[in-house]
Amino acid sequence: MLDMTYIREHAELLQHTADRKGIAVSIRELLKLDASRRSLLQEVEGLRAERNRQSEAIAALVKSQRAPSGANVRNAGERGARLGNAALPGEASGAAAYEALVGEAKGKVREANAKLEALEARLTEVSAAWRSLLELVPNPVSADTPDGRSDADNVELRRVGEIPAFAFEPLDHVRLGERLGLLDLGRGVKLGGTRSYVLKGIGSRLHRAVQQLAMDVMERRGFTPLELPAVMRGEAFENTGFFPAGKDQTYALAEGDKYLIGTSEVGLVSYYAGETVNLEEPIRLAAATPCFRSEVGSAGRDVHGLYRVHQFAKVEQVVVCRGEAAESDAMLAEITANAEEILRLLELPYRVVAVCIGDMSQKTHKQYDIETWMPSRGAYGETHSSSNVLDFQARRAGIRYRDADGTLRYAHTLNNTAVATPRILIPLLENHQREDGSVYVPLALRPYMGGAAEIRTEHAEARGGG
Repeated sequence: MLDMTYIREHAELLQHTADRKGIAVSIRELLKLDASRRSLLQEVEGLRAERNRQSEAIAALVKSQRAPSGANVRNAGERGARLGNAALPGEASGAAAYEALVGEAKGKVREANAKLEALEARLTEVSAAWRSLLELVPNPVSADTPDGRSDADNVELRRVGEIPAFAFEPLDHVRLGERLGLLDLGRGVKLGGTRSYVLKGIGSRLHRAVQQLAMDVMERRGFTPLELPAVMRGEAFENTGFFPAGKDQTYALAEGDKYLIGTSEVGLVSYYAGETVNLEEPIRLAAATPCFRSEVGSAGRDVHGLYRVHQFAKVEQVVVCRGEAAESDAMLAEITANAEEILRLLELPYRVVAVCIGDMSQKTHKQYDIETWMPSRGAYGETHSSSNVLDFQARRAGIRYRDADGTLRYAHTLNNTAVATPRILIPLLENHQREDGSVYVPLALRPYMGGAAEIRTEHAEARGGG
């Protein structure tokens, strides 16, 4: 979420950003609603002040009536005049003066209440419309973000590792997984429907091994591991910018306002919601969680095998740092380097791309994607994403810190996929396959795989695979 002052001053830029990101929001309409909301607020506050003033007048008149006999008329007149009520002539009786002034004040209170009821109803209506548009305003992108409309326009920054040249006809990960007895798509669909799978035996171990390797890397890099709920309240999704725009990608539970997470970023950021944190050093957090996405709108895209599934596991890294561009840029480089280290440990060829504006989400200011070579696709496929969202999430979540002058400021937050599985199993199996049908296990993974240096059909047979 952005500050309204910033939106007013950068309306043209933000409309351009929304258009390029494909977000249907009118900044002009938002500004009109904001002006109406502020005008109504001013009216409401003025009427409330008037009502309070008249209520005080009534209280003062009641108090004056209890004054010593003979002073009532004078006191009532003086207090009424001081509080904005016309005093009766001096010859009027004290009782008449009192009743007239109290009646006039009560009438003004009733009048203010009637006007307030109508104005507050209108304010509620306008504020709801204003808020719904405000929540859709996108984060502006960095000056070096490439222009473009889709991932085809992302700009390659570097390539690492050699693409394998096979002396045989390589298999895709589905055929490899089924031959080696570590993947069962048919029974997965029987259990969970389309885009479901079962990893079994050494496949299950491989799935967990890459997660633990990633978590160990994160801890070595100074990240604190958290064990988080897979079910969170809607507020946590709103805090992080996944609602309202991404609500259709989320599975809602029958129990009110609870949802299955699609990334532990939701919890890692919301962990500090509403708090003032110490950011003398950046806060580094990591979590391995199950994740769930409905993948609405992705029919026909990347649906073969394990690339785009409804349930997966992800190790996420999140950084909360001071609201200074230089610091959050440095953190973006750091979390991207962490993901690259994991891919090097998995001995996989990859490339890093700068994501263009049209391929960015609402919340993202600057983004790098890491794509790993997938032989069956004959191309690199996205496996990791690093984003700097500046203070967009912190404003929504209310995460602040005190700067050197003691001033409260909103923090910057960043996120990165350290590893997501089973998607990472696609390049892991396909790049490391050998002509005899076995799959090489990278050195870094072997301690998590019981020391196994390769995966062979014997593993399936030993576990009754089939």
